[in-house]
Amino acid sequence: QVQLVESGGGLVQPGGSLRLSCAASGFTFSNYAMRWYRQVPGKERELVATIPSRGPTNYADSVKGRFTISRDNAKNTVDLQMNSLQPEDTAVYYCYAKVRGYAYWGQGTQVTVSS
Repeated sequence: QVQLVESGGGLVQPGGSLRLSCAASGFTFSNYAMRWYRQVPGKERELVATIPSRGPTNYADSVKGRFTISRDNAKNTVDLQMNSLQPEDTAVYYCYAKVRGYAYWGQGTQVTVSS
């Protein structure tokens, strides 16, 4: 079955960096777009970045120039490099894939940006 497992969250000071990773299994990873979302309590889940199976990546305006999404099809992983983090980036970050018409989410990893 499809599984997405995130790792790499934590506490970081403003201006710092974190790298999130999502390990995928149960589907042909290289064939599918992958996404990172984030959610703050009381707010809707927000799309942060998308990396297609082929083609250019896409980012929310709020993270452009600071975050970079990448994938390793040999390892079935998708990463999110987050630089110049700000308190407003604090959220639970989720890995997402839509496989054969079904949406799959990871369990989420907490990112807290605070001094």
